[in-house]
Amino acid sequence: MDYDTPWLGHALQYGGFAATMATMPLPLVSVEDLSIAFAGKTAVEGISFYVNEGETLGLVGESGSGKSATSLALLRLLPPTATVGGGIRFAGEDLLALPEDAVRRHRGRSMSMIFQEPMTALNPVMPIGAQIAEAVRAHHPELGRGEVRARVLEAMNDVALPSSEQRWKDYPHQFSGGQRQRILIAMAIVNRPRLLIADEPTTALDVTVQAQILALLKRLRASHNLAMLFISHDLAVVSQVADRVAVMQHGRIVEQATAEQLFRCPQDAYTRRLLASVPTMQTDRTKPLATV
Repeated sequence: MDYDTPWLGHALQYGGFAATMATMPLPLVSVEDLSIAFAGKTAVEGISFYVNEGETLGLVGESGSGKSATSLALLRLLPPTATVGGGIRFAGEDLLALPEDAVRRHRGRSMSMIFQEPMTALNPVMPIGAQIAEAVRAHHPELGRGEVRARVLEAMNDVALPSSEQRWKDYPHQFSGGQRQRILIAMAIVNRPRLLIADEPTTALDVTVQAQILALLKRLRASHNLAMLFISHDLAVVSQVADRVAVMQHGRIVEQATAEQLFRCPQDAYTRRLLASVPTMQTDRTKPLATV
């Protein structure tokens, strides 16, 4: 038994082993000692974290810290050249030990992902309704055309896309950046996943649209009981959506805490530098920002 597993180690501080195992549910996702290397060069080194049902974990760090590689490892979408070690468990199953066809049944159904750039993630020559419908048919081939259409329109309405009945045959270029991001979210939730991985979902959006997308994700999390892994370099955004935060630096997690604890009293020096590098209304503009 690995007593360094984060959820277990935390639980054992407050009671005996038997009492803990009897009362504490297992996390939906448990990552243990995950390492990722490309061509012999380490990108992620021995990280561990967990995500509970209905919870949002923020994964933050500067570019190149290993955040996106971690998210792709969860979905087994890393290239064949990647070497992956450690353990990834989803709903009790060891994802790294599953055959590819079993992982494919999870991917897009019980686990899904919102990618950070909607214009490159969407097919420019396919109507958006057909793209969302593909996600349904991949996992529900038994559904008829009318049932698929109903699910597509329901997902479009869930993400507040205007005039879904009229616009489901429109193409990506006919939508704004914020609307395209909503289309990606509709594709991600159409099969009612248990885990949603959001990889920098608001990076390319202006602050007004960003606020709308964050409010939408909060609402979907509450209405669908979604667990979310929210990946971002933007601490201000993470502070609005995350229950807990894990901070990555150079492929390692250097600090994990509740969002309130981390933003009020960061323990690691790197976390403190990250927070200090974010400008506020009180920042002295005559002095340089802190560097990470």
